[in-house]
Amino acid sequence: MSQLQGSAVLKLDAESRPLQPQATAWQRAWRRFKANRRGYVSLWIFSILFVLSLFAEVISNDKPLIIHYQGEYYFPLFNTYPEITFGGDFHTETDYLDPYIRDQITAGENWAIYPLNPYSYNTINYFAESPNPAAPSADNLLGTDDRGRDVFARLLYGFRVSVLFGLVLTAIATLAGILAGAIQGYFGGRIDLFSQRFIEVWSSMPELYLLIIFASIFQPSLLLLIVLLSLFGWMGLADYVRAEFLRGRNMDYVTAARALGVSNPAIMWRHLLPNAMTPVVTFLPFRISGAVLALTSLDFLGLGVPPTTPSLGELLAQGKENIDAWWLSIATFVVLVGTLMLLIFIGEALRAAFDTRKG
Repeated sequence: MSQLQGSAVLKLDAESRPLQPQATAWQRAWRRFKANRRGYVSLWIFSILFVLSLFAEVISNDKPLIIHYQGEYYFPLFNTYPEITFGGDFHTETDYLDPYIRDQITAGENWAIYPLNPYSYNTINYFAESPNPAAPSADNLLGTDDRGRDVFARLLYGFRVSVLFGLVLTAIATLAGILAGAIQGYFGGRIDLFSQRFIEVWSSMPELYLLIIFASIFQPSLLLLIVLLSLFGWMGLADYVRAEFLRGRNMDYVTAARALGVSNPAIMWRHLLPNAMTPVVTFLPFRISGAVLALTSLDFLGLGVPPTTPSLGELLAQGKENIDAWWLSIATFVVLVGTLMLLIFIGEALRAAFDTRKG
């Protein structure tokens, strides 16, 4: 009797235990991505470097983080203080690299916390012992450029500008490509025909010449570059999305949704777009790396951001003009190639993760 009761209890427990849901396609893809050690480690390294670059003002700046002077606390990163605040003679903004000011804010019970690298991207080291561009030293770990600005600070801020530019440009071009490809693939017919002819004509436009013309007319800026490059960056992705929508629009579940009266936007959003996201996701790292390389190339040619903006391409141009200053070319080359390699490894891992033949 007790054995029957025990077996009944075990049966009830087994029946009452909830079934474990099967892993979704995205979860299986994430497991395959984690199994690719090179891509997974590259994602972590790139994420850490990008997050650190977002706090570039805390890592590399010519202003102290906190100053305790004569019983008062000051925060130069957020406020501007005149020199007379710290015992100086002028009412202009304080130069915290001035040896006299440094002695004033660290004398007695006064103290200040400086960033790890006491230079910003536009700080000129007037107290350098060597002529510019100066070789790496204890003051400037990676040396200075031809204007006396710290190379490490220029690289740190330039890396942030390049990655943010790549992310914004990729996001805009991806959204435009998804929208254009979805409309072409889903509706087909004349819409697809005229859209394809427009893309053929638009893709034949000389992009570099247009950039040169607009750079001579308008003042160079990141916004202008994003607008111009976004006009041409969506076409490659639109072809892949169009092919996925063309393949899926005649599927049985799409036909059934139409018969039930589901609207076209709902079918495109709920049923077709998730199946078309695989090429979109796998190409994202490659598109980011292409955007970073495009910005670097334009800055190298003098068609990119304004001269005061930190830029990897501008440092490469300085390295070309100053062959003896090897630190300019080597440091920028390492940062640029390292960034592109990390993005490429991430892209390869994503492509393998969404390949269902991998198992």
